[in-house]
Amino acid sequence: MARKNGKAVFIPFTIDGETVLAEIVRERKNFTEAEVVDIRELSPHRVTPGCPYFGQCGGCSYQHIEYEHQLAIKWRQVRDILQRIGKFADLPMRPIIPSPVAYHYRNRITVHAQDGVIGFFRRDSHRLIDIERCPIAANEVNRALAQLRSSRPRDGHYSLRADVSGHRVFSQANDVVANALLDLISQLVPPGQELLIDAYCGAGLFAKRLLDKFNRVIGIDWDRFAIQAAQGTATTKETYIAGNVETELTRALTVASPLCRGAASDSIAPIFQRETTTVIVDPPASGLAEKVRRVLVDVPPATLIYVSCNPPTLARDLLELQPKFKVESVTPLDMFPQTAEIEVAAHLRGVASAS
Repeated sequence: MARKNGKAVFIPFTIDGETVLAEIVRERKNFTEAEVVDIRELSPHRVTPGCPYFGQCGGCSYQHIEYEHQLAIKWRQVRDILQRIGKFADLPMRPIIPSPVAYHYRNRITVHAQDGVIGFFRRDSHRLIDIERCPIAANEVNRALAQLRSSRPRDGHYSLRADVSGHRVFSQANDVVANALLDLISQLVPPGQELLIDAYCGAGLFAKRLLDKFNRVIGIDWDRFAIQAAQGTATTKETYIAGNVETELTRALTVASPLCRGAASDSIAPIFQRETTTVIVDPPASGLAEKVRRVLVDVPPATLIYVSCNPPTLARDLLELQPKFKVESVTPLDMFPQTAEIEVAAHLRGVASAS
């Protein structure tokens, strides 16, 4: 980012500290976009991209930056956004958790086929770029891409996965960092917990990993296929509810009555006890709905773990939750190397339980 007459100018494929000649290509209301014409002074962190399509494909934006510096950029990105939008002056930021591999990590991709072209959308365009191999995708995924290309598919969208036998429900795209996230959350859960409410639970990624820490588990998600997958391996501890997350989370936190729909047993009837209840929320990029934020403030659990893929909406939500929660830690995780995307796990404690 540069500035011209006080207005922000965003220049892709550059690195902080570089001196460049750039041409303005788009004027927006609050910012300007430019393209590099010439790099006059190179950053020591600049490297050769590992993908021949980099700069044309709309997927990756950081392949020109050495991986250690990518991590530093993302850590600062999370801190700065939480400070600016969330109004946090002093944040308990933890070190970023890196991906052990910076390429070949994605366990799934979605490609598009149109008029014989099979690949991804070009940057800032709805036109496709033909892709023979994606360097950030796992080898199994690239083999599936090769098979798809050889089959001359019809126009459409195709999801390619490393695990072809898996359920077609949401899961994290980087298996190793997903496991690191699970380990982190397991460490953040305090001892002596009775009830886990896993909102936006998908197929139960967090709930099933944390079963031994709770006597009762409630998973909530709008995706009935994900809930069916979670029910398929459910124990008598687990209740999975397919429905509106806002409504069902409100009911779980405020109504001391049986929650038996879709339960693995006939009657679980968890009674909400704030001190022994942990809530995990892993919402979409839009963040928590207003009703969810409100119920968490009205009936705050002792422990809230917020997993986010979008720091700006995380910052907005933490600001609204701040009156009833203390932020204990913020941990960025690099789920998506070579891209500007970042995963964040925020650990919050109900202020009434703080010493």
